[in-house]
Amino acid sequence: MKQPTIFLTGDSTMADYPPSSHPQMGWGQKLPSYFTDEVTIMNKAVNGRSSKSFLSEGRLQEINASLTEGDYLFIQFGHNDSKPDEHRQTDPYTTYQENLKTYIEAARSKGATPVLLTPIQRRKFLDEHTLEPTHGHFSEAMREVADSHSVMLIDMTTQTTTLLLELGPERSKELFMWLSPGYSLNFPEGARDDTHLNESGAQKVAGLVCESLVEQNSPLKQWIRI
Repeated sequence: MKQPTIFLTGDSTMADYPPSSHPQMGWGQKLPSYFTDEVTIMNKAVNGRSSKSFLSEGRLQEINASLTEGDYLFIQFGHNDSKPDEHRQTDPYTTYQENLKTYIEAARSKGATPVLLTPIQRRKFLDEHTLEPTHGHFSEAMREVADSHSVMLIDMTTQTTTLLLELGPERSKELFMWLSPGYSLNFPEGARDDTHLNESGAQKVAGLVCESLVEQNSPLKQWIRI
């Protein structure tokens, strides 16, 4: 069997970060730690991108030029698709779904396998036992596309919601960019960020992705080490 390359498309919650941004990391940055060396992971996620802007900037076209049979295209958008600017905004049940289909068709046209991932939950507690559903209808819209186009879905919205509720309002801060002043030289004034992951959070979320791949019997499981 061909040793696959996994191409990651998404936003800041998935993207790689330089050492100058540590401890902030996207979960895609930690994904290689769960795979054997036979698998190559190309993290093409970019901060601030939506399913629309990623396409309009030619980023999928660039990936498609490198995709070959047996590769994988991981697709996770939703955080920025609701932003009120023309460059990024999509409608969940029309343009967003149409964009997802474009990614799916691009992968399949090269003999690669698309995988859809709903966006991770923001750490927005309404009370100790309730999180604000900050992604609107985007997660459900992606579930519909996965079902109608027979694409593997990793429901990270549901999984990370469960994780955050298990941890609660205080312990869940340990996964996000909540830093005390002086804790990090890169963030001397500290940080209070309920969207972006720190290194521990990125490691945990990447692990959830790999657990889902194994549970759903993805061919990738033979290269996963959990």
